[in-house]
Amino acid sequence: MGQAPQLIVRRWLCLLALLAAAGAGAQDYAIEGSCRDGALHGAYELRGGNGQVRVVGAFSRGKRTGSFLYWSSSGTRIAQLPFDDDVLSGTLALWYSPGDRRGEARPKLEAAYVAGKLHGRKRSWYPDGQLRAEYRYDHGALIEARVFSESGKAFDPAEARAQAATDLATDDRFYATLDEIVRTHRPPCAPASDRIERS
Repeated sequence: MGQAPQLIVRRWLCLLALLAAAGAGAQDYAIEGSCRDGALHGAYELRGGNGQVRVVGAFSRGKRTGSFLYWSSSGTRIAQLPFDDDVLSGTLALWYSPGDRRGEARPKLEAAYVAGKLHGRKRSWYPDGQLRAEYRYDHGALIEARVFSESGKAFDPAEARAQAATDLATDDRFYATLDEIVRTHRPPCAPASDRIERS
């Protein structure tokens, strides 16, 4: 297996650790959301202790709907997860954090989901913008895999399929970390409440 994709996996794991620490209470959060009949309903916003927006999204009767956008503690957009009835559905996007606050975040990954399953193209890039991998899925089943080293050399098909499995597991852990941040930071919704809750 090529060295460059392993390096990217290590970078993902570092980001996972940082987000897990944030989700585990390492930082105070301000939460705002609307409730209806005891369930989140309407806009949702999570801010860090410094007032920086960390997550925005919306709920419909307790289920995520539309896009949930995530930012790092420094204010860099890092993820967009699209939901329909609380399952991934649409084009998911992740970004690299720029080296300084003035730079634009570069695309890290784009993946198409239908009813919670990868369906269509999933592409990832190296931090310099060069294509790292391109996979094609059909309702969760891997159909095609192409992976490239940082020098642009294509992996052989068996290595590319193995990397697709590694990427899928790493990406799923990252998405679970993002889900955990929202799951553990919800405003209390009293039964039959129909108001904005803040905590």
